[in-house]
Amino acid sequence: MTVKEVVLAYWQSMQTNDYTNAADWLSDDFECHWPQSQEVICGKANFIALNSAYPSEGVWQFEIERLVAEGQQVVTDVRVSDGVRHDRAVTFHTVIDGVIHRQVEYWPDSYDAPAWRAQWVQNRSDK
Repeated sequence: MTVKEVVLAYWQSMQTNDYTNAADWLSDDFECHWPQSQEVICGKANFIALNSAYPSEGVWQFEIERLVAEGQQVVTDVRVSDGVRHDRAVTFHTVIDGVIHRQVEYWPDSYDAPAWRAQWVQNRSDK
């Protein structure tokens, strides 16, 4: 499989909300870095436990907006929703030997645009 196919398969597995299945696409020494909160998820077991325990209002849905792959690196921009929450995850995946070894993931919060720049921009509220 190409690195792109590995990451697509990972997101398809996440879509099932079966995080044990999704962890099959991760290496045994997997690390997921969340720079905004300075946390690191170390290993498959912690990945499965954290995602299984994450509070939700419904089934998580994952919609890939864009994917760029080069060498061992794949970047995805994914819409994530449980039906109530509507978030984005921008993830930098490092794929080696058909599995994801490392992710660096950003969860940008949406915010209201400052009024002062309204004369120069169009507001296209992104869900």
